[in-house]
Order: sequence, then structure tokens, then C-alpha cells
Amino acid sequence: MPSNTTSSVFFYVYVLESLKDGERYIGFTNNLKRRFEEHKKGLSFSTKFRLPFQLIYFEGCLNEQDAKRREGYLKTTQGRRFLGLRLINFQDAKKRRLATGS
Repeated sequence: MPSNTTSSVFFYVYVLESLKDGERYIGFTNNLKRRFEEHKKGLSFSTKFRLPFQLIYFEGCLNEQDAKRREGYLKTTQGRRFLGLRLINFQDAKKRRLATGS
């Protein structure tokens, strides 16, 4: 088996949802934990005015270009529809929590 099939470096495409306004942020990184901490601390101009956030979805890629392409796709109308369908159980649970007040 070729050695390039066992990479320890992943590139992540992730989706954050603002608990303030419900809007989503889609990004990519090679260190998901560090990047999420940066968002939580308000170090990203794109998200600092919409804190706090929760991580609601991520995918791992072995190739940086694949992750960038996937990020671009998820930012399109079709990609946002995909996310809506992919996260349908998450959205239903969120609606139930809001309806019951918990």
C-alpha cells in the first residue's frame, strides 16, 4: 500500500451556528480545535460580532484542495440545501428544544 494513503494531516470543512442570530458560518482549517477556539475568543472578524457559536457539522479531507472545493460548494445554494437535509435531525431537535423552553 502506498505511503501517501495514510496521512496524519486532515483538512476540515466545518459549519458553525450562531446562538445569537442562528446564522451559519462555513470555513475550512487544518486544525479544527484551534480554529474553533479562535472563533470562540472572537479572533475572527467574520464571526466575532455573532458570538457565541456552536460547531454543528464538520467533514475531514486528506487533501487541502478537496477541502477548499468542498467549502466553496457548501457556500452555494445547492450546498446549503445539502446541509439543511444533512442536519434535518439537528434542526428538528433544536425546534423541539425551543418549543419546550429547555
